[in-house]
Amino acid sequence: MNKRIAIIGGGNLGVAIAEGLIKSSFVLPEHIIITKRNIHTLTEIESKGVLVTNDNKEAVQFADLVILAVKPFQIKEVVLGFKDELNNQRHLLVSVVTGVLIKDIQEWAGENMPIVRAMPNTAISIQQSMTCLCAKNTMQEQLDYVHDIFSQLGRVALIEEKLMDASTVLGACGIAFALRYIRASIQGGIEIGFDAKTATLIASQTAKGAAELLIQKGSHPEHEIDKVTTPKGCTIAGLNEMEHSGFSSSLIKGIKTSFESIG
Repeated sequence: MNKRIAIIGGGNLGVAIAEGLIKSSFVLPEHIIITKRNIHTLTEIESKGVLVTNDNKEAVQFADLVILAVKPFQIKEVVLGFKDELNNQRHLLVSVVTGVLIKDIQEWAGENMPIVRAMPNTAISIQQSMTCLCAKNTMQEQLDYVHDIFSQLGRVALIEEKLMDASTVLGACGIAFALRYIRASIQGGIEIGFDAKTATLIASQTAKGAAELLIQKGSHPEHEIDKVTTPKGCTIAGLNEMEHSGFSSSLIKGIKTSFESIG
């Protein structure tokens, strides 16, 4: 399907989505329109051929697929502002707004409007996002198209809407958790003799390699851990010390605490 896409909200996430789609050649730049009150901040993305406007109604009229990338406190006013331009036979709404339910968007946009919720993370800016999707009133063709869009920007999982808050914690907050681990590894690397630049390279690439082992091979973490934990070796000594200090349990507790803090 050769759809025109409107991105309502030209902040970091909205621009990252546009840039990712252009880099992947999934959509022609001139088939994307992005909105923001102050369009002067969109000159860079405009220079790549993307259309820009401060008129949401104009963007919705232009597009077939409308991506909502505004702040949670703005979404009701924004949707009500272009509601009269929506046509549920033509338009598909995709919301990347945290914590806003499909039923709420339907209340503002119309109960027959096909809607997809998407929860990406900040790695979308380098086309390495983990994005979770759920939908209502969508045809399979529409859901497949949204899946294809976010597949250009990383990995995609289809989930039930009741798990969207959990996906926010594991996938979106999870970026910060993973980075904190890498930061601690860098600090440890400096303590055992590396300069900061080299420690950063080693820790970052090692974390990337560990993740790719699981993604590409579909193996369990413990299976890969077993390959590097030899009897009386330095790996098992380090792992055991970390576990004695609560490494796994503190991470699990952190994930649960983040989840419980939502709402």
